[in-house]
Amino acid sequence: MTSLYREPEVREEAAPAALEFVDVFKIYRSGPAETVALRGLDMRIEPGELVAVFGPSGSGKSTMLRLACGLEQPSAGEVRAFGSSLTRLDEDELAEYRARSIGIVFQTLNLWPELTAGENVELALKLAGRTGDPREALGEFGLEGATDRLASVLSGGEQQRVAIAAAAARNAPLVLADEPTAELDEANEQRVLDALHGLRNDHGTTVVVVTHSPSVAASADRVVEIRDGKAQ
Repeated sequence: MTSLYREPEVREEAAPAALEFVDVFKIYRSGPAETVALRGLDMRIEPGELVAVFGPSGSGKSTMLRLACGLEQPSAGEVRAFGSSLTRLDEDELAEYRARSIGIVFQTLNLWPELTAGENVELALKLAGRTGDPREALGEFGLEGATDRLASVLSGGEQQRVAIAAAAARNAPLVLADEPTAELDEANEQRVLDALHGLRNDHGTTVVVVTHSPSVAASADRVVEIRDGKAQ
């Protein structure tokens, strides 16, 4: 007699996305006028990816980034980081998320200008509740000689790499970069891209680069194009 019994299947649960947008809308209102920046954005970024979010100005890229940082909340839908819903965190929890879980590299104003490069890295470590050697962290990105130099006198490319070094030093699992090479020449752009790839390759960091630069997009593992507030 043939047995109908079958061993139950053991299914491995998929690891949570590093960053996920689920049917996200973002609407800005000013009096009776409203601007829809995101229109049902769906996007999933896996741990360890280096993804370029590409699109023209006004497409919703920067809004997406602010939501990913927890600096704004969606009008509808859900934003998740490593399985946790950012839309359900209070302000203190969001501040801790920004200090411990993400590194942010803006186009400008990444650092405290009155502090040295080493002091900027040390401050990032302190805010994340970690300890480490700023000089060693900076050296990993070719900035050994910048440790004692004020951030205000560093070049744009050096400032971007200091911000990346700070993220690496505190083991931020997710780095969000907003047009990090927009004001750089070709040589410095390549140095910053190499540093971002170093984060992914050497630290397993998930890196999301918002850009409208075709060359930056071409260097990524994957490109997500956003147009009119939706992923294409």
